[in-house]
Amino acid sequence: MQLGIFAKTFPGTDPQRVLSAVRENGFATTQFNLACVGLPSMPNAVAPETIAAIGAASRSTGVSLAALSGTYNMAHPEKTVRDTGFKQLAIVIETAAALQIPLVTLCTGSRNAQDQWMGHPDNALPTAWADMAAEMEKALELAERHDIYLGIEPEQANIVTSAADAVRLINEMGSKRLRIVLDPANLFERATAAEVSDIVERAVDVSAGHITMAHAKDRHADGRFATVGQGIVNFPAFVNSLRVTGFDGPLVAHGLAAVEAPAVARYLSDLVR
Repeated sequence: MQLGIFAKTFPGTDPQRVLSAVRENGFATTQFNLACVGLPSMPNAVAPETIAAIGAASRSTGVSLAALSGTYNMAHPEKTVRDTGFKQLAIVIETAAALQIPLVTLCTGSRNAQDQWMGHPDNALPTAWADMAAEMEKALELAERHDIYLGIEPEQANIVTSAADAVRLINEMGSKRLRIVLDPANLFERATAAEVSDIVERAVDVSAGHITMAHAKDRHADGRFATVGQGIVNFPAFVNSLRVTGFDGPLVAHGLAAVEAPAVARYLSDLVR
């Protein structure tokens, strides 16, 4: 497994400085975000010189770009908002292709019009799934055209809440371009350590063969997110379960402060060894 971290963990809009921090703090790869070059995460355009600067920073630091964030609300209740998000996703996918970034990460969205990371009672309706799936079909057409993979992450507040939901969507789409980003802390909200172990183990089993990236974020029993290794997720067991399935992709830390990065790198490095 390759040890990675969200580039947004580190401040600044100079890609050389951001990726240098990634390397100096003990990580070999990163999930990049265009906010790290002073753009919106979902921009309307990316200048050629910006793409060149990102590529140069990756080469000079030796930090590979494992993924690029392309998250917009694929289930927003207003079609015009979804249409705008899709146009911006096209820019992100084109940018990823130009930089030879293999994966663009998505958000399967929420009917919550104010926040795509907040739940809504209508998320469970068939119409919400249908709107999200229609966006995904269009996104996969772009991915095929640009030789890019798309990663969906099960999230409790989104349309795809579980590994089983993610596999269902992959089967419905019928595309090898759609993969799973698995974050154990997003598979539950409040639970006991024993319940979490069971949830995570079953999710890895269900997702086996479809996981393209794993996230390293933790959660306390009361639902609060935590830095990896400080909550109730059994990360040694999680990493071992991934290894048993044959997963050998990026393990990417996030949900931590920059000052915590060296200790997290050491902790995860011990696990992946």
